[in-house]
Amino acid sequence: MKYDPVKNIFANTIKKFPFLRVTFYKILDLMFLRSWYVRRELKKLRKKFGNKKINIYDAGSGYGQYSYFMSQKMQPCEIYSVDVKEDWINDCKDFFKIKKIENVTFGIEDLTTINHRDRFDLILCVDVMEHIEDDRKVFENFYGALKKGGYLIINTPSVYGGSDVHDEEEESFIGEHARVGYSVEDLENKLHPFGFQTFQTRFTYGFWGDKAWRLGIKYPILMVNLSKLFLIILPLYYLLTFPFTFILMWIDYHSNNKIGSGINFIAKK
Repeated sequence: MKYDPVKNIFANTIKKFPFLRVTFYKILDLMFLRSWYVRRELKKLRKKFGNKKINIYDAGSGYGQYSYFMSQKMQPCEIYSVDVKEDWINDCKDFFKIKKIENVTFGIEDLTTINHRDRFDLILCVDVMEHIEDDRKVFENFYGALKKGGYLIINTPSVYGGSDVHDEEEESFIGEHARVGYSVEDLENKLHPFGFQTFQTRFTYGFWGDKAWRLGIKYPILMVNLSKLFLIILPLYYLLTFPFTFILMWIDYHSNNKIGSGINFIAKK
């Protein structure tokens, strides 16, 4: 299944109605369990820098929701937010300009070709690496871009059911994925040779979180891929199912998952 066409529907909607973008960000933060985990780790890492102004690289910013969150909650900071999709970056530029958010700048960049040197205190890379074939080159570029003592947060599907793949014969639920996911060992084997050290690793979307993802994300996406007419009934669907989805996500968020279909990995330079 292709995920980008569904994402583009929402991108085009908030482009036409920019006043809905903040509401859209809040919905993403509420509906996607990965955002719960990412925002928690971001706030924890911010405390490690004290009152120091930090430079942040949002590597694969998508709709710009994490850049928006960090611009509000990670102060004092400067954020450089990039993506390969020019139209999405231009939309974000326009919105952040309207909102007069001055500590975020945007660029169109391919993470396999960037050449930043000792520039950032923190790199955030959410659900990006599973889309990139040459991940080692990206990790090497991230190492060069970080200042000594800086942190890299990677959030991605794991090999334990990530991309909804549970055995070797199954294909990824998301057609754009270059790999089904990572293990802790895989990330360490690819990051450590460049000089990274493992700071923290946590599995997300454990037993309960996986059920929440199916109910709140997978099934609606399948319906919309089947027919755009299902967009009309999605509000009713979420009205009926979201209380259950929220409870399942809350349990997962407060659990110590031994394994999970997602992984939140933090490395330090």
